[in-house]
Amino acid sequence: MPNLDICAAQYCSVAGDLNANIDRHAQLMRLAAQHSVAFLLFPELSLTGYEPSLARDLALSADSERLQPLRELARQSGMTTVVGLPLRQTDQQEIFIGALVFAADGSQTVYTKQHLHPGEDAVFSAGQGGPLLSIGSEQIALAVCADFSHASHAQAAAQAGASVYAASVLISDNGYPRDSALLTGYAREHSLGVLMANHGGPSGGWACAGRSAFWSPQGQRVVSAAGTGDCLVIARRRQGVWQGQTVQYPAAS
Repeated sequence: MPNLDICAAQYCSVAGDLNANIDRHAQLMRLAAQHSVAFLLFPELSLTGYEPSLARDLALSADSERLQPLRELARQSGMTTVVGLPLRQTDQQEIFIGALVFAADGSQTVYTKQHLHPGEDAVFSAGQGGPLLSIGSEQIALAVCADFSHASHAQAAAQAGASVYAASVLISDNGYPRDSALLTGYAREHSLGVLMANHGGPSGGWACAGRSAFWSPQGQRVVSAAGTGDCLVIARRRQGVWQGQTVQYPAAS
């Protein structure tokens, strides 16, 4: 079984400030690249914060030039990177909760959140998901927050051939016990590695739990952030065995 290095970027978004968040994403990407990460996952709506009331004004198209620094950094570092943003399709009024994938080879794909939380449909439209991502010999399936609350979503990922289920989320302190139990169960039931990237600080009025994590295909929590704040949560597979590492990052000034 080949080596694999994957990472959740636990991140404290600056509400509504695309420029600040793009710069901060780039800093965390460079740090992850220094640790030889092959796949980096940011939380839901990481580039804007979870701010539905601002989302229509902040929404970008997938080919937006504002995101070129992140595209280029992913290519230069050879590190496939997934960022979250309100996504506007060309010539359409609808906006989606998107996960934009900047691949290591310079290509780009899009995942749109399929299952919305109550109230999100006042701003966002339900999406269509997206393709599996190839990282070396691995197939990674994406999920965005409420997607994983539907057991059929993880089941479909496993049936499609995914070996890793990567969830970009906003999970509150109150919701963490239930949601982490769901993800643990998917890992064990479907023999999936499960990577979860959560917000590291308040967003959209929610007290986010942090505690981003990775669970092995046996359902063992291999590594987790201790709490909130910006950090990298890295899972490494060596000779079939998963090990974890956390790397702290200074808070934004």
